[in-house]
Amino acid sequence: MKPCNHPEQTENVWLALEIGNSRLHWALFLGETLSSAWDTDHLPESVIQQLAKCQTLDDLLEKIFPSHQRTDEQERHADNSFSASPPPLVLASVVPSQTAIWQTYPNIRVITLDQVPLKGMYPTLGIDRALALWGAGKTWGFPMLVIDAGTALTFTAADDNQCLIGGAILPGIGLQFAALGEKTGQLPLVEMQSFVSLPPHFALNTTEAIQSGVLFTLIAGIKDFIEVWWQLIPNGKIAIKGGDRTLLLNYLQTLYPEIAAPLIMEKNLTFLGMCLD
Repeated sequence: MKPCNHPEQTENVWLALEIGNSRLHWALFLGETLSSAWDTDHLPESVIQQLAKCQTLDDLLEKIFPSHQRTDEQERHADNSFSASPPPLVLASVVPSQTAIWQTYPNIRVITLDQVPLKGMYPTLGIDRALALWGAGKTWGFPMLVIDAGTALTFTAADDNQCLIGGAILPGIGLQFAALGEKTGQLPLVEMQSFVSLPPHFALNTTEAIQSGVLFTLIAGIKDFIEVWWQLIPNGKIAIKGGDRTLLLNYLQTLYPEIAAPLIMEKNLTFLGMCLD
């Protein structure tokens, strides 16, 4: 699944891109080592065409996001020149329209479900879910349950034979808030940044009532899936990723510390899956 080059060669630098529903998730690899990871908004086709002409990593990163936002690790390798431009890009996408415009990038490899070594996958399983589960399982061991707290909240599990058990999908925190704010006549749109701690269960204003309803039922649902997972496979491991991972893990630690304690929090599970054979 990864470009394989001699460690001393400059072309050993390659990029991984996970196209999510809301954001682009990037990783810079040096061989098999994940050097840095970051997120950006979806890019227009005009910018993607410019990326194809980049001769150095510095040029490429400047097209993606401003230099003041770069990590020290990215800056350290920014002056690398490519013997063949642009650098290899390994892509996994759940947004077909975005996948289509990235086809203009000449040095691209799109990962498909049949390339993921998990057994028993069904044809419509999301490539992001499959790669995250594979990455988590190969890194920490199977059996493994992955919770992805992104735009959608997903649960995806595999047994100790690396065979898919199954999973579930529901709207994530932001999507639930957005649905209430946009699909009702009088309920406000609750912003994720407007709260840092759990609201009271029984709120005395509309905003906190929405927060209470969404958060407590969501956390209770996560707790239920974890308990069922451990009933099914008592030694099963659990990893959590996604943009809301820290928020949800903090809430689980507050309400159910015994459940939160063994959870593995790792935002780069999909990239681990894209890199591992």
